[in-house]
Amino acid sequence: MKLLENVYLDCLSELIHTLSLTTGSCRLQLKLESYSCKMTGEDKKLLKQITNTSEETGLQALSPPSLGYGFPSPTTSTGQEQDACSTKTFHCLVSTLNASFTPDYDFSFAKSEEFSRIPNLNTVTEDIQNMFYTTLGDSFTDIKEEMWNTIDREIQIADCSFYRYNADLDSDPYGEALWYFNYFFYNKKMKRILFFSCQAQPYAAETSDDDMYYSGPEEGSSDVGY
Repeated sequence: MKLLENVYLDCLSELIHTLSLTTGSCRLQLKLESYSCKMTGEDKKLLKQITNTSEETGLQALSPPSLGYGFPSPTTSTGQEQDACSTKTFHCLVSTLNASFTPDYDFSFAKSEEFSRIPNLNTVTEDIQNMFYTTLGDSFTDIKEEMWNTIDREIQIADCSFYRYNADLDSDPYGEALWYFNYFFYNKKMKRILFFSCQAQPYAAETSDDDMYYSGPEEGSSDVGY
């Protein structure tokens, strides 16, 4: 997986992070990153490892979707298409997590049941927006439209399928979050994944993890306004 630089995504992350510091009830740590699905040498090794342990059908079983830590979602009846994904798609999801969180976390041995496929875009947008409104209140209204337009320009949302990683709160980056979400916008035609992840941390928490988690532009980079 190769990170695709996008200053608009970076500035959007910075804007939301800054809003949480000035108007929010907690601070938000974001990852809004675009990746090419072109495989590196390490990705090929991981694909071979996953393929050797996959079912003969070539499908990877997924868990029913759940939304937002602390925010229960209704159980839905889903079919085979929704409850499984191809080995290659599962590999892309795991590789994205590895690329985003290296070197602090390794997801190479994650199980397919730790992921869910989200049936439609409305479910994704409602969950993300509800989370942001919880922390940012009306301030989020001013940036909501621009946020989705920026994401759409990068990944063409209408052509995407949507996945979520169901965090193991004892051993992954979301363990101390007040709430979190993470979504993979997978555009198979573009061979690209946009990873949108956010966790809310109380102001009293240590801030040393910010540099690891927050993916906004570095000091001295060009600024882009909205």
